[in-house]
Amino acid sequence: MKRIKKFRGFIFGFALAATAFCFIQAKNADSYFEISKNLDIYTTLFKELNTYYVDPIEPGKLVKSSIDAMLDGLDPYTTYITESDIEEFEFQTTGKYGGIGANMREKDGRIFVSEVYEYSPAYKAGLHPGDEVLVIDNQVLKGKNVDDIGVLLKGSAGTNISMKIKDAYTGIESTKTFKREEIELAPVPYFGLTGKNKDVAYVHLAQFLPNVASMIKKDLDSLKKLQPNLKGVVLDLRNNPGGLLNEAVSICNLFLDKGQLVVNTKGKVPELSEEMHTTQQPWDLKIPVTVLVNQYSASASEVVAGTLQDLDRAVIIGVRSYGKGLVQVTHPLGYNARLKVTIAKYYTPSGRCIQVKDYSNRNADGTVSNIPDSLKKEYKTANGRKVLSGGGVEPEVNVPNEDISQLVITLYNKNYFFDYTTQYVKEHKTIAPAGSFTLTDNDFNAFSKWLENKDYSYKSYTEIVLDSLKQIAIREKNYDAAKTEFASLQAKISHDKKQDLTKHKAEVMRFLEGEIVTRYYYMRGRVENSLKTDDDVKKALEILDQPTQYQALLSPKK
Repeated sequence: MKRIKKFRGFIFGFALAATAFCFIQAKNADSYFEISKNLDIYTTLFKELNTYYVDPIEPGKLVKSSIDAMLDGLDPYTTYITESDIEEFEFQTTGKYGGIGANMREKDGRIFVSEVYEYSPAYKAGLHPGDEVLVIDNQVLKGKNVDDIGVLLKGSAGTNISMKIKDAYTGIESTKTFKREEIELAPVPYFGLTGKNKDVAYVHLAQFLPNVASMIKKDLDSLKKLQPNLKGVVLDLRNNPGGLLNEAVSICNLFLDKGQLVVNTKGKVPELSEEMHTTQQPWDLKIPVTVLVNQYSASASEVVAGTLQDLDRAVIIGVRSYGKGLVQVTHPLGYNARLKVTIAKYYTPSGRCIQVKDYSNRNADGTVSNIPDSLKKEYKTANGRKVLSGGGVEPEVNVPNEDISQLVITLYNKNYFFDYTTQYVKEHKTIAPAGSFTLTDNDFNAFSKWLENKDYSYKSYTEIVLDSLKQIAIREKNYDAAKTEFASLQAKISHDKKQDLTKHKAEVMRFLEGEIVTRYYYMRGRVENSLKTDDDVKKALEILDQPTQYQALLSPKK
């Protein structure tokens, strides 16, 4: 009897499994039929358009538009990459391109060199910021924009390009010939010793490009050789948009033991889900580490910050990070086109996903909201500290961003910092080392005088809001009754340009210093100079100087 019951149970289980299998097969068949049907409709529609539409159509442009519209309903990281976009995509993922190593900017319909990369063909040929570019390969540049110029400058390494240049310092026009090289952006624009005793290693990581982890290890080794008694490490990931996930794992490995889980990815396709562990011996397991993040630290940056936070291996400083917890891969589509598609979400060692936006649930108007606080889940670090999912990486120490004044934005957008720097460099052959260079009050007065005949008028945020309120009052027919009050308020908040310069003197000087230092010491100099007034770095040094405070920040609150 028992055998009969077991047999009947087996038959029932088998039948249930078979039914489920058939259901899944039927569901897949329905899905495949829908795909096939709609592709057939799309192809037929495309042929009909090509045959009957009154004007000629551009097939590639139409297909690109239709694919972009289709992907627009997903997340912003799933994109269609055409053959013409491949070069830019490769540059974003490798940091390499064929060119001369110079950036351009447009001003009043003219093209100027805005930046020259150190040791690049442009650098070797004596090109410098402020030079006006008149002709490239016999093409006059009048009417062309910066994107057009970028296309002309890029090309295969080893090919030549000629440019007619008007020198910013002498005014002499000449034609220069450059041989393009493979230009590789520096993922670590600056590293060095900082702190009052020069006993803290600072590393600025701009992007997670190939082999960057081994590069940082060498940098740290060299700093440790200079200062054997290192007190700590400041890893700066601010404004870092991410990059290669395996490099993020390797960077975590510098401070974590071999075999440690760093991140795991989970997606719809089980074969594409994986756990990623450290595989090498660490650089240092004991040295205190601080990681700087801001609202533009994303993806791989958040893997590093989130993992070191989960394992209580670093104190995170700054403001909440961007919140991108999605993983993308690319698939070839034929004809050198590709699909970059989100295949998974990633999870830090505590189990949390830091993804902020929920693209699977859009609002009625198509917008995407942040994951509400009520749906954020609580997780624990190795020491038992509370961390939350769905909100980026929240720092242990919050250092608010300083808002950029409307005055500085106006001076920057009108190229006044850039133009004055060109004059300054013409008059100063050398300056102090980047780390110690500081503008004086006389320098500020000279800049103020140079601005006297320049138009840098702007509306403050208060004036913009008042104008908006005035328009609303006019529309609602309330303005006449409040005209006197509006005029009085306008008079009180109107600004004097000279007073504004004095009020924002420190900020203006900081931006001008950065522009000037970059001309002499390039991006590495700009970063080094900025450390003098960097509130995040100051806070990191303060914490590293107090081991008790450092440990308290990594311990659960009592």
